[in-house]
Amino acid sequence: MAAGRAGAHRAGRAGVLVTLAVVRGHAPREAGAKMVVSVTQTWDTVGGGNLEATAVARARALLETGASAPELLTLRLTDRAPNEYGRQCCGGEVTLLLEPLRTAFPVVALFGIGHVGLELGLLLSRHPVELHLADSRAAQLTPERLAPLRGGPARLHVHHSPIPEMALAELPPGACAVFLTHDHAEDLALCDAALHRGDLAFTGLIGSAVKWSRFREQLRAAGHTPEAIKTITCPVGLPGLGGKAPAVIALSIAAQLYPLLFPAVPAPSPERTP
Repeated sequence: MAAGRAGAHRAGRAGVLVTLAVVRGHAPREAGAKMVVSVTQTWDTVGGGNLEATAVARARALLETGASAPELLTLRLTDRAPNEYGRQCCGGEVTLLLEPLRTAFPVVALFGIGHVGLELGLLLSRHPVELHLADSRAAQLTPERLAPLRGGPARLHVHHSPIPEMALAELPPGACAVFLTHDHAEDLALCDAALHRGDLAFTGLIGSAVKWSRFREQLRAAGHTPEAIKTITCPVGLPGLGGKAPAVIALSIAAQLYPLLFPAVPAPSPERTP
């Protein structure tokens, strides 16, 4: 089961650990059997059939809502029990424990570690994220320059990439990416690559209205639809925070990213008393 946890972690995805906690009567597997469920994959098995399909569906519902509390799920394995995914007539009853895994960090990648990128990296390094720092210039990624970003809860991944699109291709689906490079040609190539992927949770681009207008024209000429192009946020950052200082720009971008990286879990409704 360690392989399942590690697989979900390496993929940069959250997961749910499903344990066959209690078995009464006959069941496909013994108590203690485990599996890990991510949004797109599963590892190991708790018995297959309706039992497992129901557990997987419930686990993915927990992932979708960002739930953090474990829960129990009891299923009867008889032909009279509700069977949404096919009959399972072993004759027993099982209770499953579903535990959201806290090992997977959200993934955010910064392309261009100049003044703004370094300030933004510093802010994000104080949070539990997989933080990717990519730049085509080796001088921007020296250990001395990045030293202030180390020591926090973030896990740093440094990419010196003369072709930044290659580093972009290594990100898992659902990652957030922000393009802040020193070269508009690099920014445009990254935007094109992000649109070709189409599976990033957020794509942000630093720049003016004039820059973005020109980029939209070039991206349309490259074959991207207006709807796809609209998935890129430019200028990136919350509007209304005045000032062009790198620290202020970084603060506005971090504020825009934060609810995407750490979506709030709705509080349960208080129980009403008669």
